[in-house]
Order: sequence, then structure tokens, then C-alpha cells
Amino acid sequence: MARGGRKPAPDLNSRKESGMKHVPVMGNEVLSYLSPLGEGYRLVDGTVGLGGHSSLVLRESATAEVLGIDRDGEALKEAEKALEFAGARKRLVRGTFGTLAEQVIGTGWLPVDAVLLDLGVSSPQIDSPERGFSTRFEGPLDMRMDDRSGTTAARILNNSSEKDLAMIFRDYGGIRESRKLASAVVVRRLERPWSGTGELVELCRKVLVAGRKRSIPPATLCFQALRIAVNDELGELERGLRGAWEILRCGGKIAVICFHSLEDRIVKNFFRREASGCLCPPGLPECICGHKPTLRILTKKPVGASDDEVFRNPRAASARLRVAEKI
Repeated sequence: MARGGRKPAPDLNSRKESGMKHVPVMGNEVLSYLSPLGEGYRLVDGTVGLGGHSSLVLRESATAEVLGIDRDGEALKEAEKALEFAGARKRLVRGTFGTLAEQVIGTGWLPVDAVLLDLGVSSPQIDSPERGFSTRFEGPLDMRMDDRSGTTAARILNNSSEKDLAMIFRDYGGIRESRKLASAVVVRRLERPWSGTGELVELCRKVLVAGRKRSIPPATLCFQALRIAVNDELGELERGLRGAWEILRCGGKIAVICFHSLEDRIVKNFFRREASGCLCPPGLPECICGHKPTLRILTKKPVGASDDEVFRNPRAASARLRVAEKI
């Protein structure tokens, strides 16, 4: 049973289907919460990636349709191959999930039965040295999910003020010695511009490792912080949640998979706010905001991957799923 107490659907990983090469995180749990997949079911997969979750939905229902959005051009090429079996039941669009409402409205693809957001970095992105996401490989300090963007990790390190760098390391990476690291980055760039991942990993080891026990390597936290800043991930999430609420039909569902606490907190707070009957400050004698609940939370606590899935895919260990229904 998945952590969180909800019994998952039958194990999709055991299906012998040659077209399903990519196994998505918590595929069983996502499909269970999105069901039932009625006639003409429409899913907006705002982070379609390699097409794993969309493939499950399209195979589960012969009449389901998917609009898949992703900012990564290479990922969309792979999704096109993975979802080829669905023919006209799938549409793929290059863009950010922060603009999913505009994408859906612009194509006239309404009403929508569900919106899915699988956040974070995909395994192919992490495992590609030229993308610069991983501390394990030498590569350029890029970290862009969309290679059309002009903002790279190197550009942030070379041009941001020491104050702004400290804020990025503190707020997005949870690095306690954020000022110390920011100062070291600025001193180092006076000698030569930042360009490669290896040199940043080495600086993190020198500046952050002294005498502290950490569950996550300091360089990993630094890379996470820069990746979030490069791709405006938290801003995209806030815009995407508002857009998802806008395009869902009554009874439609929002499912979000998060991989770190910053994302999860934004999703939790959005769900709680929209599920609340009053948003007035505490202490007022009566409600003056007039807010009415617009969502019903289906996951009282975030659902985690099963122990079996974590054994097969250790990267699923930090995944947390939250689901809400529009009312």
C-alpha cells in the first residue's frame, strides 16, 4: 500500500506492453486518483516529459484525450514517440505549465477533466552532462529546461549581486551559510567567469562542508537553488495552479507530484486556501471576504511512493502527491 493509506490501482509496472519504456513516478497512485476515466476524458499533462503518465491514461481509456505541455524540446520528441499509439487523441505543445490555461483556451480544448503536474527534473535531464543539472558530471553551468531561454546558471553566478545570490541559496536551497557561499562565488568570479559544474561542486565542498552533518550534499542543495532560479520553478507552479483551477470543470481534479518542500508547501497552501470557507484574518467578529470553497482536498496528507517503487527507483523516495477536486 502506498504511504498515505490509499490503496493503489493494480500494478501498472507489471503490464507487458512494449511501448511503455518509461515508468512514471507513482503511476498507480496517479491513475487511481484520476479515475474514473469516463467517455471522452480530457487530461492536461502540464509536464508531459517523456509521456509516462499520459501513456497510462491513454492506454487505460480508449476514448481519453491528452494535451501534453512541456518546455523541453527534447522531452517532447520522446513523448511524441511514446504516445504515437494514441494518434489524434494526443496533442503536444511546447510551453510552460505556468501558461497552461492560455494553451488550453487558445486551442478550444475545453472542458478539462484533470490537470497533472509532475514537478522537478526528469532522469534524462539529470543524466545528461551537457544540461548541467547534476553534480556527478562535468558539464556547462546551464540548468535550463528550455534551451530557448537566455538565463543560465552561469549567467546568474556571473552577474547577480552577492545579496541576490545569498537569497537564492537561502530561499531555494535551504543553505544556512548562504552569505558565505555567495561571497565565495563573487570572489571566485573576479579571477575568471563561472562556466563548469565541477568548479562549483568543488567550491561548495570547500565552503559548506566544514563540521556539519547533512542528509543532502551541500553541492546538491546549491544546484537545486540555481535550477529553481534559472527556470522560475516556484513562480511557474503558482501560475500553473491558478490556471489549472480556471480550466477545470466542476468535479475535475488537480494532481501534483512534488519533490521538495518548497513546491509541496505552495501546493498545500493553494489547496487549503481554495478549500476554505473564509480567508479573513483571525479575530474578526464575522466574515467579510465572502470566500466560498472551490476545491475539495482528496489527500489529507501527501501520498508517497510505495516501498517497492522506491526500491526500483530511489529517486521516487522524495516524491509527494497531492490531489484536489474542483467543486
